[in-house]
Order: sequence, then structure tokens, then C-alpha cells
Amino acid sequence: MNFDDYGVLFREALCRTRIAVPEGTLLHRAAAEVLEMAVAYQDDGTTFLGDGDPVNALAGFAYGLGWLDAGLRLGLLAPLAAHPPGEVDACIPDAKSAHLHEKTHRYRRMLQSALTMVEAAPDEASPLYAGSRELHATARSWYAEGVERLEAGDLVGALARFSYGYAWLDAGIRAGLLRVTGERGLFTV
Repeated sequence: MNFDDYGVLFREALCRTRIAVPEGTLLHRAAAEVLEMAVAYQDDGTTFLGDGDPVNALAGFAYGLGWLDAGLRLGLLAPLAAHPPGEVDACIPDAKSAHLHEKTHRYRRMLQSALTMVEAAPDEASPLYAGSRELHATARSWYAEGVERLEAGDLVGALARFSYGYAWLDAGIRAGLLRVTGERGLFTV
């Protein structure tokens, strides 16, 4: 899949998505914020791509899709679907390879740190406690896949996975299932 196709996949997913909780409920605001973040990063990715910046386009699309998928998994958005990073086989021009290298390694370090700076927000007796653990585990698994891709020399695949996984943490914080215990600047709160 090239970057244009990735953007189209994201745009089409957003067109099918709606807020799943009733307006006026406590969770509606959280749902609206999660959807707003997904839309914002789809827009950012499209802008970056149009400006000839495929590195930031990739990160924006993957991060936005992570917000969307986390919101869907939480039941805040519908219909239930998943859009994990697939095989983005687009090439980054040689002129952008240093940017790709820097951003991929920076996102790896940031996500690695962020994973240690959150904890479950709900009481462990709450049914939402298991959900908070699932969000953290999902982010952790995408981090691990990103590391595998990075070690195999696939920086595009690694950046997509780090960005996607990071969004699961940020969405979990915004939805109230995860609590920041460390450096708040690492999160979109």
C-alpha cells in the first residue's frame, strides 16, 4: 500500500464512523474528542503528503488510525472495525531518509518511555480496569512489533507501528482509562 492509498483507507474509515454513545451522556464528550483527534490526524497526514513530506504523512495517518481504532475498541465509536498498520510499501525518497531515521528512533524512545509512565485509572474492581489493561497491552504489542521492524531495517513499518501504538495510550488517557504517572509532555492530554 502506498501513502496515497493509506490516506484513502483512513478517509474511507472515517466516513463510515459515527459516535456510538448517546448525545448528552458522559461518554459522548470522550467519543467526540477521540473522533476529533482521528479526523485531525487524517487532515494532517493529507496535508503533509501534499507538501511532499511522506515521513510526517505516514506518522500522522498511523497515529490517527490508532485513535480511531482505540475509540472503536472502547465502544465510543462504531462500526467496530480495525485498521492496524499493514504493509505500507511506499518508498521514502533518499532526500527524506535522514528524517525517517530520526523520527523513527525518536518515536521508539518516546513510546518506550510513555509505556512506563501510565497506569490503569479505574479501580481494579471496575469492569473498565480490564479495558485499561488491554489498551496498555495493545500499545505495548505495537511497540514490540515496531522494534522488530526497526531491527529488520524496515523504518517505514516501524514508524507506522510506533505511531499507531502511541495513539492507543493517548486515547486511553483522554477516555479516562489510563492515568499519566510521569512526564505529561509525552502525551496528548
